[in-house]
Amino acid sequence: MTTGQPTRESVEFPSRGQTCRGWLYRPAGSAGRRVPAVVMAHGFSAVKEMFLPAFAERFAASGCAVLVFDFRFLGASDGEPRGQVFPFEQHEDYRNAISWVSLQPGIDAARIGLWGSSYSGGHTLHLAAFDRRVKAAVAQVPAVRAWPLLLALLGRPGLDAFLAQISADRVERFKSGAVTEIPVVAPPGQPSVLAAPDAWDWFQKTGAAIAPSWRNAVTLESLEKMLEYDPPGAIELIAPTPLLVIGAKGDSLIPIEQLRAAVARAGEPKRYLELDCGHFDVYDTAPFFESAAGAATDWFRQHLRPG
Repeated sequence: MTTGQPTRESVEFPSRGQTCRGWLYRPAGSAGRRVPAVVMAHGFSAVKEMFLPAFAERFAASGCAVLVFDFRFLGASDGEPRGQVFPFEQHEDYRNAISWVSLQPGIDAARIGLWGSSYSGGHTLHLAAFDRRVKAAVAQVPAVRAWPLLLALLGRPGLDAFLAQISADRVERFKSGAVTEIPVVAPPGQPSVLAAPDAWDWFQKTGAAIAPSWRNAVTLESLEKMLEYDPPGAIELIAPTPLLVIGAKGDSLIPIEQLRAAVARAGEPKRYLELDCGHFDVYDTAPFFESAAGAATDWFRQHLRPG
């Protein structure tokens, strides 16, 4: 572990003709030597200010450089329409973030780690399977397939009605280019994407208070892409890249049985850590933040060897 405080600078990099913005942390005492780097971004609609610095500072204190960034269409990054959350576009941003940080002075491109949480945790599972530049992966409360959860919540008639709404929106976009938005969270009983009471509490009472760039809206088209997305679909391909998955036993958004089944399909080396908490407790609630951040720090220390 390094001594002293990590440094942090604002940075930007291109992605698909637009600009992503974030922070680059460097460990204290790293001048003149090459260090590993961890690339990280937030979950569905969330932005980097929402407790990601606490994780990044832990990783930097262990000797890793850390790139924390906002996906396009969110936060400080460019892109219109705002609130567009397409998984494969976010994969491109992650890939370009890896490319950018690998080319920075003092970074060892052969030791790149990937960290994601919730929706970006699902991205981590996908990218670690296909991008061999990733040498260690941490997926915290990661997304799994969305449609089985919606089917369980809405029933088949409700899911069919939702699909009809998405189809009607696609026709309207084709005709007029109009973009329809839907709230990310809402009070219980009102429509939203993340329809769980703890999601409303976290975003409204905690997250939004420290991240004024966060918007409580995403495009309806984003839900079409979410329904078709299977984050752990190729989890078998991650090995031999070391994989740490952190689950939450009381998760209101990620069916824990689906997550356990996905991890069981992954090859070695892997570790599954299940915490007795809810989905959002891993970000800012003791002792769960300490457990999640500590496990991820240890995983990167073991497999990226920051020195």
